[in-house]
Amino acid sequence: MNVTDRQYALDLDAKDPLAKYRELFFNDDPDLCYLDGNSLGRLPKKTVSAVNDYLVKEWGPKIVNGWADWIDEAEVTGDLIGRAALSAAAGQVLACDTTSVNFYQLIGAALAARPGRKTIITDKGNFPTDRYILQGLAKKHNLKLIEIDNEVGSKAEHERITPELLEPYMSEDVAFITFEVIQYRSGARNDVKELTEFARKYGALAIWDASHAVGAINLHLDEYGADLVVGCTYKYGNSGPGAPAWLYVSHKLQKELQVPIQGWFAQRDQFAMGEIFKKNDGMRGFQIASPSIVGLRCIKTAFEMIEEARIDAIEDKCALGTEMMIALYDAWLKDLGFELNTSRISSQRGGHISLVHPEAKRISIALRQFANVIPDYREPNSIRVAISPLPTSYVEIWDGFARLRDLTSTRQYEKVLTTDVKVT
Repeated sequence: MNVTDRQYALDLDAKDPLAKYRELFFNDDPDLCYLDGNSLGRLPKKTVSAVNDYLVKEWGPKIVNGWADWIDEAEVTGDLIGRAALSAAAGQVLACDTTSVNFYQLIGAALAARPGRKTIITDKGNFPTDRYILQGLAKKHNLKLIEIDNEVGSKAEHERITPELLEPYMSEDVAFITFEVIQYRSGARNDVKELTEFARKYGALAIWDASHAVGAINLHLDEYGADLVVGCTYKYGNSGPGAPAWLYVSHKLQKELQVPIQGWFAQRDQFAMGEIFKKNDGMRGFQIASPSIVGLRCIKTAFEMIEEARIDAIEDKCALGTEMMIALYDAWLKDLGFELNTSRISSQRGGHISLVHPEAKRISIALRQFANVIPDYREPNSIRVAISPLPTSYVEIWDGFARLRDLTSTRQYEKVLTTDVKVT
């Protein structure tokens, strides 16, 4: 059956082993095509009762005595994330703070662990916050920051980083390299194992941002020999706006590294309130302060669902869903001025694809205003569309692409008179 036949998508849904999870998410508009789970995941229904139970059964009656139960929850939840989505053994993941804070912590620790080295490497296509933090660090410590040109028009294919692209910049002066596992704009998937091993040849560490990957693909962090990784939980992790992030520090590096913000949760004898900081062994030594227990409960609900569904099955659905998107692009969108800025090879992408169009911003706004489709827009000209495997059906993708085709072919997007919107 041809992909342009809606029955094709209905048949995929009928045999989808993850289809049952769709009903476990809040959805008050069945006609909405929500293709932005790579920005913010849907709300699991169970999260509502989990948070309410915490409020009225724990915080309410226990008050401060509850900390006897909550004190280690950042580590326990971190282990869940590691087990469910990262293929990481216990004792290497901590659920806390924000991705940006965790990124600052790990790059600071990596820099201190490579004294005398003055070069750090990232790419121009990296997520802006990561680049801004690196720019600030470089200015403060008088470092040489190299931002590899991997944007459209460069030698990089779909912004993907390869050893060949990286090699001209490597030397014994490089303290660390840092890239995204999945490029936020294009959806390109970088090879964590290959690039980490490549950096190691020069004695450099590799720091990864997995925010656009976690919950969509199996990251295999232990198997790939990853050094340091950060990520969020509110995209494919479905843990809610601003939910706590996580950081991964491999067992082999935990004793070597010291993060710059030395908080009391990382103190070896926390409640002795000693005058001198003595780092706790293991992942607790990377925690700053009291975690958001409400936020951690949101993570617990969502990542228990991921663990039950199995991350390999989730990755398989991402591959099939994005393959269908690309086939629909070929059939419907290619002749309407769109260009595909994501690899056709499933192992080189994650859960979203990037569609480039000169009127991408107006089209993205028009989809929300006129077609009940929610994608997102990224400068300068990209529309990102994603499959979030647990709450998203194949027919939701099909309908969304059909509406995108019709809106573009009829030039309905020209009705959008202003693109001055706060959030894209």
